[in-house]
Amino acid sequence: MSDFRSDGRAAIDWAADYLERVHQLPVLAQVAPGEIRGRLPARAPDDPEPFADVLRDLDEILLPGVTHWQHPRFFAYFATSASEPAILAELLAATLNSVAFLWRTAPAATELEGVVLDWIAELLDLPAGWHGHIEDTASTATLAACIAAREATGRDLILCSEQAHSAADKAARMLGMRLRKVPVDSEFRMRADALGDLSDAAVVIATVGTTAATAVDPVPAVADACEANGTWLHVDAAYAGAAMVCPEFRWAFEGVARADSLVINAHKWMLTPMDCSLLWTRRREDFRRAFSVVPEFLRTPDAEDALSLSEYGPALGRRFRALKLWAVLRCHGRTGLERHIRNGVELAAKFERWVSKADGWELCAPRRFSVVCFRRQGDDARNRELLDRVNTTGEMFISHAVLNRRYVLRLAIGQMNTSEDDVRRAWDVLVREAAQV
Repeated sequence: MSDFRSDGRAAIDWAADYLERVHQLPVLAQVAPGEIRGRLPARAPDDPEPFADVLRDLDEILLPGVTHWQHPRFFAYFATSASEPAILAELLAATLNSVAFLWRTAPAATELEGVVLDWIAELLDLPAGWHGHIEDTASTATLAACIAAREATGRDLILCSEQAHSAADKAARMLGMRLRKVPVDSEFRMRADALGDLSDAAVVIATVGTTAATAVDPVPAVADACEANGTWLHVDAAYAGAAMVCPEFRWAFEGVARADSLVINAHKWMLTPMDCSLLWTRRREDFRRAFSVVPEFLRTPDAEDALSLSEYGPALGRRFRALKLWAVLRCHGRTGLERHIRNGVELAAKFERWVSKADGWELCAPRRFSVVCFRRQGDDARNRELLDRVNTTGEMFISHAVLNRRYVLRLAIGQMNTSEDDVRRAWDVLVREAAQV
């Protein structure tokens, strides 16, 4: 039988040891599709097994199939970190196992969520009084905003830039709404002058920190067009929004106070484990009209006086996600978040300088935050092969994008333990492998 205290100590020891040694592991999982499944039994055990066997198989079977997002040389997509206080808070949230579909079922989870969203809104200099709650991902938050916009406007058209996240495409498909892509300028920003007629537009999705090049759309001009046509403005700041904790980056949030809804992922650049997407709106009642369904079994005496967050988004059951974010804010504070953001930006600036000074390499987009878009001079095939070579080494992991119809490499810095030595090693690997292409 399981002994919770001793097994718990073993699990915490495993987690601590992993965080200490993750830099020694290959960043990208070195397995083929189906390999992990092939090493696992075809059916569940009939009899109980000790938790020690679970930890053993985690090491021997599963760990080789893990791509290590906690690795300091994870530079793909948008690098993330789960900090130690937040990891422990996840354990506590699982222990409490709150299910927050009503205020009554989880008063602490419901009210703490409102508190931490207000705290972060103040840290980012957002307008006071916005309603904020947590969704699992920015894709869900964007879907929710599109639903609220459709309900509020009675329209069925979504507009976003050619560089917007595919969450817009997916939302349009799932909701049966039309989608129109707006051209971008030479710096990959939405062209507000190309929005066209918005009289039948439910929502325009502007992005602060696009997925490929971290471009910042001209939110003030987009807001002008939306206000003139009664169109909902949703701002996707899933990656770059966290940077607004630093005053020097708030230029990117010009006009965001005029948005109808805004999403920022705490699980990208705010030291919080996965599934913590922060969604704010200045149109709280429009969200409630779009999502509130209260059958008889959910009616309670305090329903009229208490906030039930299930009435503001797609999901009924909700995890106690606020606990891990609360732990981050308590244990890192504003200054800790500022240091983390600034460190990533400074390291990206150094990498950008190395690329710009090297023969045979080129920068492919302006660097606004902690992502550098670059490529080896030559054709796309050469850069595809280079990407494959550097990732296969296990020494680092980067991803790619297509900009101006060219295949480019992306190095994204966001892991809290990434040092200048890690970034220098990544550059050395790139140069070494490029010589073999």
